[in-house]
Amino acid sequence: MNAHLAAVLWDMDGTLIDTEPFWIAAEIELVEAHGGVWTHEDGLAMVGNPMLVSAKALAARGVDLPHDEIVDFLNGRVAAGVAAGIPWQPGARELLEAVHAARIPMALVTSSFAVLADPFAAAVGLFDAVVSGDEVSHPKPAPEPYLLAAQRLGVDVTTCIAVEDSRSGIASAVASGARTIAVEVHQAVAPRPGLSRVASLADVLLTDLLRVAEGDVLDLREAG
Repeated sequence: MNAHLAAVLWDMDGTLIDTEPFWIAAEIELVEAHGGVWTHEDGLAMVGNPMLVSAKALAARGVDLPHDEIVDFLNGRVAAGVAAGIPWQPGARELLEAVHAARIPMALVTSSFAVLADPFAAAVGLFDAVVSGDEVSHPKPAPEPYLLAAQRLGVDVTTCIAVEDSRSGIASAVASGARTIAVEVHQAVAPRPGLSRVASLADVLLTDLLRVAEGDVLDLREAG
């Protein structure tokens, strides 16, 4: 393990796997079934939010179901999509394997519930810990998910790198004290002190992670 990098903490949806189209399609299907309107742009606005925030937004558009039933519906649709084949983001699997080969511990830190996070983590088989959205009292954008991940790994969060794609997730990671890399997938990421920004994980090497751990700030958005 590198002396400056105790662990890498990974967001799931959008960062490692391209599940956002599944989420948005499920949201549109559910709202339209209840006579409402939900657009692709509405779905993008939900990226990275806690599940209950999304459920409340759908209910406000006319979905006449308890919030937990809305969450169950969305989880079921996305689980079916992932079960058909893990939709890896470019470079994600390769970078995970490189970090694992370097014997650097890793955690999955996601707003998705355990019903999605646990099967994905089991299928990948590389994570040392998992924190799902339904096991924290204060989900992203609060820092609790990342603090809990570091605690489970037995490391200081300030010696970790967090990799995120959504504004909510980036806020969570930064607030936790982790060095944070933002992947501009579905949302533009505003610059902020100490925040690294990349266009794709396909542009990121293990050596780049080690540079960030030592204090460098990356801007690889024009790479590739």
